[in-house]
Amino acid sequence: MTKKAARSARAPKTASGRKPAARAPASARVRDEWRARIAAEYGSAAITQHLVLWLIQIGASPDVIDAGLVIVGDELVHSRLSHEVYLDAGGVEPPNIDRDSLQLGRRLHVPLEHDVLRAVVRFFCLGETVAVPLFSHLRERCTVKSARTALDRILRDEVRHRDFGWMALDWLATTPMAEAIPTLLEAELPGMFGDLERSYGTGNPAAMDEPSAIMADTDREWGLAPPPEYAEILHRTFTRDYQPRFAARGVDATPAWGARLATTP
Repeated sequence: MTKKAARSARAPKTASGRKPAARAPASARVRDEWRARIAAEYGSAAITQHLVLWLIQIGASPDVIDAGLVIVGDELVHSRLSHEVYLDAGGVEPPNIDRDSLQLGRRLHVPLEHDVLRAVVRFFCLGETVAVPLFSHLRERCTVKSARTALDRILRDEVRHRDFGWMALDWLATTPMAEAIPTLLEAELPGMFGDLERSYGTGNPAAMDEPSAIMADTDREWGLAPPPEYAEILHRTFTRDYQPRFAARGVDATPAWGARLATTP
């Protein structure tokens, strides 16, 4: 092999003739984040599977049930893709899966339909709705191939998962519990919004302690974002999504949003 050929072998070029950009190094923070996402996606699959069982038990529309079953498969794909990113980042530890969290809690003093409503709103109308702009934001500056592939698939699916939540809520509004839904939600939403605020918003100490500028660009290239940006997205989501979507269904979410920081875990 000539010296020129050897140099070409060591330095592959893109179609434009340029050397490909060096991949961002993976920090411990990157590995921790993607390892946590593996477990989170497993949790989402288990919770959705449990919710689908409840929907079957209350005789939900087959369309709603079928949509929920598709989501279970999506979440398992997301977990596999997250695991591939974690390995790509140099991760070697197994995911830290909390088995006790892989189920929905049943409140035996209320009808099953009330717990279905609670799960639909908490995990889908709220959780999956804010997930759409969150994952869109993570994807914007993500350049590492494995992470970008994962976020492309996750973001595409999250839109459908969000829509499932509002579809399931609309189906519940066709059942005998319809008239009770606004009252039930107005009682439940402050705590649900409080949980979101403590996870993603200003109720999370990390959101106040770490300015956005501190996060390294290389971490962003692996699909990460700092806590203050999560908080900003959550607050925009209330104005753009939660408030108008609930209002269209006869639920005033504004008082619950205002009371969210006064709630306890």
